Amino acid sequence: MPISYPYIQYGGVWTTSQATDAVASGTWAVPPQPHLFSWGQNTNGQLGIGTATNVSSPNQVGTLTTWSSGSIGSASTAAIKSDGTLWVWGKNAGGQLGLNNTTNYSSPVQLGALTNWLSVATVYNHTLATKTNGTLWSWGQNNAGQLGLGNTTAYSSPKQVGNLTNWLSVAGGAYYQSYAIKTDGTLWSWGRNDLGQLGLGNTTYYSSPKQVGALTNWLSIKAGSSVLALKTNGTLWAWGQNTYGELAQNNTTNYSSPKQIGVLTIWAATAFGGDGHALAISTNGTLWAWGRNNTGQLGLGNQTNYSSPVQVGALTNWSIVNGGSGFTTAIKSDGTIWSWGANASGQLGLGNTTVYSSPKQIGGLTTWVNIFTSAGTNATLAIAKT
Repeated sequence: MPISYPYIQYGGVWTTSQATDAVASGTWAVPPQPHLFSWGQNTNGQLGIGTATNVSSPNQVGTLTTWSSGSIGSASTAAIKSDGTLWVWGKNAGGQLGLNNTTNYSSPVQLGALTNWLSVATVYNHTLATKTNGTLWSWGQNNAGQLGLGNTTAYSSPKQVGNLTNWLSVAGGAYYQSYAIKTDGTLWSWGRNDLGQLGLGNTTYYSSPKQVGALTNWLSIKAGSSVLALKTNGTLWAWGQNTYGELAQNNTTNYSSPKQIGVLTIWAATAFGGDGHALAISTNGTLWAWGRNNTGQLGLGNQTNYSSPVQVGALTNWSIVNGGSGFTTAIKSDGTIWSWGANASGQLGLGNTTVYSSPKQIGGLTTWVNIFTSAGTNATLAIAKT
């Protein structure tokens, strides 16, 4: 009788002889594995496919099947493997790849030899990351103090931010600002602040982390020139630029401290596009959008701006959403992936450069796991099990 072997995340664990015997006997097929895909703008090699040519449909990044998370900024990309190694590629003029040089790379290059990277965020010209030991690191350009190192000096290799060991996750804004959440649920920000995007009640720039309020229940954060954040109680908060109503306060007034969006406690996931549009998924699986809509990035079938949340269709199976520069990508609970909005660089992954103002499915796969599009980018990075 065939022997069964255990499975872990996304795939199986077996020795070479076990896998060979099982596949040969026809009793154990190799399960789908997590592959990394990218598409859209590629002028700096940010898609990691070995060229600098734009592509309008998903292209696999290498052949490895051990990717766990990633982040794609306006022109550079970073991803973490399941072994804890960190890989980078794309534009590097500001040293944002952390490789101690300013050379662009069009395919993944490992950053150092460490195997304890936990989370990473790439934005316009700088990178932030946390390690499994709770330390916080940054590198790249630093003109607004966005590295959090107490100065405005650029660095082309990782530098530790302070000496604390309780950092959990990071996020970068498209306007040279940074955010991080600690394991105690506190929220911190630093860098550029002319629009109040740091949430500190002022417009002062800071070159080291400053706590946003005194609350200890922050769960996640997404940022562009504005900020959208979730608390553990399911409430949704926003601050910063509000030119297009992206703060969902029924006005276009900027706010320099967090403002709650409505009174509901049902929010589960968020996204900020960086060009003035925002999205959120509720606990019942419905998708909501608001803010700028000049390219149909809200998915509402029109190009009208909205200053409060509007439901996108009537479906209740949305699970993940992310926003880029004028476009949106989302995954449903059935594993399908959808996109809409601007598409000049093929960033919708639909095999063309046509603009769409309502969700369109990308291909026929039903095994998409995650997407990593971020504010200010014209490209998409995603993981699918194939």
